Amino acid sequence: MYCYATSYIGLKESKPKKDFLYKLKIDLSRINGDAIIELSTSSDPYPPIEEKLELTRRTLEILVKHGVRILITTKSNLVVRDYDLLKQAPASVMLTVTTLDDNLARIIEPNAPPPSSRIKAIETLRELGVPVGVRVDPVIPFVNDDPHEIRELVARVIQAGALHIVTSSYKAKWNNLRRLTENLPEDYAVKLRNLYREKGSWIHGYLYLPANYRRTMLKPVIEIAQQYGITYATCREGLSELFNSPSCDGSHLASIK
Repeated sequence: MYCYATSYIGLKESKPKKDFLYKLKIDLSRINGDAIIELSTSSDPYPPIEEKLELTRRTLEILVKHGVRILITTKSNLVVRDYDLLKQAPASVMLTVTTLDDNLARIIEPNAPPPSSRIKAIETLRELGVPVGVRVDPVIPFVNDDPHEIRELVARVIQAGALHIVTSSYKAKWNNLRRLTENLPEDYAVKLRNLYREKGSWIHGYLYLPANYRRTMLKPVIEIAQQYGITYATCREGLSELFNSPSCDGSHLASIK
């Protein structure tokens, strides 16, 4: 509900792009072997149809043969299926976990596996030797920004095996704000709409909340990461004091086993 990509992704069933694997091989022949390939930045590489289609798996097979570094960003526990390929390459997985509440997750992430399944995936991947980080992203005012619950979430995913934490605040566009608030209880929806209308500022095409507000929301994430001594980052926030990592997105984990 909260992602900008929901304005054009998820409106109909996923389907593969024509000649995708053929075109991928051509593109890979043109890039540096040290490049890092991310799956993916605007849509999840493990939609439900992937379980039977296995297009992402075949993509990984090609990437492994080409020798590139691989970064997977997903909400799906299906990524565990491909651990054998991920172990053959400099690869890392960033799993998004925005709440421990399965009921809340069904509202804000209706097509994703429950958080409990994602945390189990973190544990399994680490047991299998695949580097894993977690995106606590986005933190949404009045929805998943309770400091106590955030601290509990971050501690839980680190105990499960997360080596890196990245977090960011919800940055609104009018269309995704409308979709999100249509699915929230009315009192939350009204407060959220009013907050962004009254305090939001347009930056790079998004409504950002004031820096101090964002710093307060994100600080509990960083505090727990600091306590556990792992790397942490905030993306697209301009809050350098909440960043101690070689990368924001977790790509530095792609050389760790």
